[in-house]
Amino acid sequence: MSIRAGIGLSTYPFTSTDGFWRWVQMCEEGDIDSIWQTDTLVSKEPMLECMTTMAAIAGATKKLKFGMNVASVALRNPLVLAKQCATIDVLSNGRILPAFGIGSTFSADWRTTGTPTKRRGKRTDEGLEIISRLWKGETVTLDGEFFQYDGVRISPLPVQKELPLWIGGSSDAAVRRTIKYGTGWQASFENPEQAGITVEKIKQGMTDAGREFEDDHFGTGINFRFGKWDDDVVVRAAERFERVGGRNSRDSFAVGGAEEVLQKVQAFADAGLPKLILRPLASDDKDTIHQTKLMINEIQPGIAAMN
Repeated sequence: MSIRAGIGLSTYPFTSTDGFWRWVQMCEEGDIDSIWQTDTLVSKEPMLECMTTMAAIAGATKKLKFGMNVASVALRNPLVLAKQCATIDVLSNGRILPAFGIGSTFSADWRTTGTPTKRRGKRTDEGLEIISRLWKGETVTLDGEFFQYDGVRISPLPVQKELPLWIGGSSDAAVRRTIKYGTGWQASFENPEQAGITVEKIKQGMTDAGREFEDDHFGTGINFRFGKWDDDVVVRAAERFERVGGRNSRDSFAVGGAEEVLQKVQAFADAGLPKLILRPLASDDKDTIHQTKLMINEIQPGIAAMN
């Protein structure tokens, strides 16, 4: 089981577009495994839209992989979403890592787009069914509760023969969704112990369903900072994490130095989640670049030594 770490953004900490692209180039040159963008449409803080960000990164890089962490299927038309992912995969020569979820019921995205939260789980299931079949090259006919398609297919198909379909969320419904449609799973607000319990549920469910995916296709995000817990950016992130997720940030964040970050990485890997998305807690361009340099220079060698 190989431990790998990508890097992710939730908020947009850059004061200039040039700062963002300098950061992306640093990730490309630093052999970071992948870049991940959180999906939020409406927010007080600046946040990029995930699908257009994937397309932009595809055109600006040659080897870096990239994914959405995670895109809310119920807020999007599944045909359009499947086509977007397939197109980006073709134009990037097979580097997109799609990850989908149901989305938080507390998100303002539902109200502002006029999308009801009622039956959003069923809407997500129908969407995933359509997406997975379209990626396989099937002609889809479906008379569903939310979507009605008659002989729909897409072309070109994704370059990756089995385009990854990672599922996010830890509810019983999310576990069932992962077992039925997923090729990987991402935790959300869980600490290592809690996430490990869900990993075992998914593995058992996959066995019962006669399906399987690789042991290293389990992952989570870790907010990290080379600094102190009383740094303003950490305090703000911790307050939001605890308000939205209802969990203790100190169980999931990694704050301090390389040793603290690597300890958290190892704890999640020991719980069966070896694919990590490290999110730098940073205030601006300079701080984001600094935190990313430290990840490349001090965290990546430590993770390599774990393998």
